[in-house]
Amino acid sequence: MRTLNVELGERGYPIHIGRGLLDRPGLILPKLRARRVAVVTNEIVGPLYLERLCAGLRRENIDVTSIVLPDGEAHKDWRTLNLIFDALLRERCERATTLIALGGGVVGDMGGFAAASYQRGIDFIQIPTTLLAQVDSSVGGKTAINHPLGKNMIGAFHQPRLVLADTGTLSTLPARELSAGLAEVIKYGLIRDAGFFAWLEREIDALRALEPEALDWAIERSCRHKAEIVAADETERGERALLNLGHTFGHAIETGQGYGQWLHGEAVAAGTMMAAELSRRLGWLDEEDVARIGRLFERAGLPVAGPAMGAPRYLELMARDKKVEAGKLRFVLLRGLGRAVMTSEPAMDDVAAAIEAREASQARKAMCAAMSGP
Repeated sequence: MRTLNVELGERGYPIHIGRGLLDRPGLILPKLRARRVAVVTNEIVGPLYLERLCAGLRRENIDVTSIVLPDGEAHKDWRTLNLIFDALLRERCERATTLIALGGGVVGDMGGFAAASYQRGIDFIQIPTTLLAQVDSSVGGKTAINHPLGKNMIGAFHQPRLVLADTGTLSTLPARELSAGLAEVIKYGLIRDAGFFAWLEREIDALRALEPEALDWAIERSCRHKAEIVAADETERGERALLNLGHTFGHAIETGQGYGQWLHGEAVAAGTMMAAELSRRLGWLDEEDVARIGRLFERAGLPVAGPAMGAPRYLELMARDKKVEAGKLRFVLLRGLGRAVMTSEPAMDDVAAAIEAREASQARKAMCAAMSGP
C-alpha cells in the first residue's frame, strides 16, 4: 500500500493506494465518528464489491446501510440524489453517520453532494472503483449533479475523510472505462509534468494491459499531482482550474450529446485536442506537439475529435461553463507540453476555428477509412 496525504490542515486526509484494500476495514475505522455508515453504490458496482465491503465492516461491529443507485451519467440528477436522502431519512441516519461512496465518478460526486447537504453536512469516504475516479474525481472534494443546461453546475466543495483506492477493482473495469480514465492520467502530464507525459508515451500499452507496476505508479503520480494542487488551491481560485484542461470543450460535448452518450474521459480527450489546436493557433504549440498528444490519446483508445455539432453549438454550450467570469470565457491552454495556463486571450473566431479544424480532421479520417475498405 502506498499512502499520500492531501494537506489541508485539520481537514487533511490520506489517500491509500493498493490491492486488496476493500478487505482492510481497519483503514476505515479511525475515520468514523460513530459505528454507523451508509454505503452508496450503483447497480453495476454493487454486485461486485458491496457485500465484500459491508461484510468486513460488520465484522468490526459497524452498522451498515446500503443504498444502490441506477448506473450512469444520465442518472446524475436531483431525482437520483433524492434516493440517497430518502434512504438516509428512512433509516434515521444521524449526523455522526459516515457516508461511503463505493463506485466511479458519478457515485462519488453524488455521494459527496448528499453528504455535504444531509443535515447540513456529514462525513464521507471515497472508495473509487474506476481509474478515472482513482486518479481524479475522488480526490479534492468536488461534488455535484448535472443540470440539463450544464454539467456539474449544482454542487459543493466537501472534502472526504479518506480516499481508499483498491487498484484490484480495475480488473473488472470495461476497456472503454479504462481508456476514459487514462484521459485524466494523460492530463497531468500535459498540464504540469512533461516527464510524466513522455513516460506515458512509453508505457501506455502496459497501462492498458493493467500491468501492476506501471498502473500503480501512474495512479500514485496522478494522485500526488492532484493532492499538491488541491492543497494549494482548494476552491479553484487559481492553479486548480488548470485541472480543467479539455473540460470546457468536453462538458459541451457531454451536455450537447446527452449525458452518458460520451464517457467523461472520452469527452475530455476530444476537448483537449480542441484546446491543443487552439494553443497551436496562438503560437504556443507546434504541429508536432499537437500530433504527439493525438497519438497518445489514440493509443489509449480515446477519440481525438468531438461530435460534429458545429462551432456555434459548441460556443452556445460553453457560454454556460463555470469558468465564465465577468461574461468572458476563460480557457485552459498549453504553452508547451507540461505547461498549462488559464487565459481569456483567444478571440471567439479562433475558438470556432479550432473546433472546426478538429471536426474537419475527424471527417478526413473517416473518409480515408471508408475509402480503404474493410
